[in-house]
Amino acid sequence: MDLQQMRYVVAVAEERSFTRAAERCHVVQSALSHQIKALERELGVVLFARTSRRVEVTAAGEAFLAAARVSLDAAERAGSDAAAAAGEIRGTLTIGVIPTVTAIDIPTALGAFHRKHPAVRIRLRGGGSDEFIAAIADGSMDVAVLGLPDTMPPKNVNTRVLAREQLVSVISADHALAARRRLRLEDLVDEAFVDFPEGTPGRAPSDLAFRAAGIHREVAFEAMSTDLMLGLVKNNLVIALLSPAVIPNSDEIRTIPVTNGPTRVEYLAWSGFNPSPAAGAFLDGLTATTLG
Repeated sequence: MDLQQMRYVVAVAEERSFTRAAERCHVVQSALSHQIKALERELGVVLFARTSRRVEVTAAGEAFLAAARVSLDAAERAGSDAAAAAGEIRGTLTIGVIPTVTAIDIPTALGAFHRKHPAVRIRLRGGGSDEFIAAIADGSMDVAVLGLPDTMPPKNVNTRVLAREQLVSVISADHALAARRRLRLEDLVDEAFVDFPEGTPGRAPSDLAFRAAGIHREVAFEAMSTDLMLGLVKNNLVIALLSPAVIPNSDEIRTIPVTNGPTRVEYLAWSGFNPSPAAGAFLDGLTATTLG
């Protein structure tokens, strides 16, 4: 077997289609199908269950995929390291970004990096801090921006504190508390909230703050999108506790500081164990123009 056959298998598994996989690999479908059938004969197993309408990875295929991805990553890293030794940065840079990132201007940072290192493929992933920490630890992600409570610093990754901020209450302009200049958590005891899903790092700062104050709160809505949260607030269904930086100017909402409210720390995280040349170049390239 060779690396190209492994790439074909990964493409079919991810696309769940021989046609789309062939387009992605820039080959005719018959050539890709022939290579996969040849590999199956060589291995003595069926990697894909397929009909004219459906493609699924078999149990043997799943086992092969895991090893194939490791081999492909190792081959890419070998090429990247060799190129870096000759002064060229290439390979793949995978970056994770939480929904409420505020301390880095991500588009500006990626634009500057791409102009300086055009041979690097950039992959941007959304999600939560916990999954990013795990991905960095297992080598499937290079860099991430995390948001965590100030009492829960990340473990098993290298970090740099980007910002500390106190979350503010976000309230409809029609809400009874909208005229207040400052609030305490005790003032919000009877309110319904929208927040990130239970158990996620994005929600932890607020849960911890209410727990420390000995106050129970009702989270009526859960969402990962701040736009959705703000829409619910504008319609006076709930209130939210969010970073001031993600709240747009609007006549429909009010932001009010909370004296004993939650504090969030934003971190830049990466692996300290043999980071790729692309990751090193990205971290070195962050400047005042890209940090908020």
